[in-house]
Amino acid sequence: MDKYRVTLTAEERAELEPLVSCGRAAARTLTHARILLLADDSRGEDRGDEQIVDALGTGLRTVARVRRQLVTEGFDTALHRRRQPPRPDTIKIKGDVEQRLVELACSDPPKGRCHWTLPLLADELVVLGPVDRIGLETVRLALKKPTSSRGSSSPGASRRTRTPSTSGGWRT
Repeated sequence: MDKYRVTLTAEERAELEPLVSCGRAAARTLTHARILLLADDSRGEDRGDEQIVDALGTGLRTVARVRRQLVTEGFDTALHRRRQPPRPDTIKIKGDVEQRLVELACSDPPKGRCHWTLPLLADELVVLGPVDRIGLETVRLALKKPTSSRGSSSPGASRRTRTPSTSGGWRT
């Protein structure tokens, strides 16, 4: 594996030195800034990855990754962390499909069955056409916690009522 050569410009070095000396940034950003400053070849000091690991207490792969990111992707990418891609929706069944699933689950099961099962519901949804394919876990999650509630803001089938005390405690 070839080692990527880090050569910082004067502007990049001028940006990194106050960042490291001040110490007011994310820990990962400070670590990457220190790695870049120690790995810089423009000052004539050729430090290997092992020396940088010993000086900073980071991992060897981290030093190699920061070097590679600087050379291939640029200064900002090497210094700052990448943003995570957006997470997919946790609720995959919405609207009409959810309503159709609930109606199906509340209806009478097919002949020869005493109740609906998740595979039966998933297969029936595909046959009826609201979806092309659907997983059992998606059906389970949609039935477990529907997004709509009939008339009550609290989850559950019945409202909680206060139970009168039977302890016969003293009243003052």
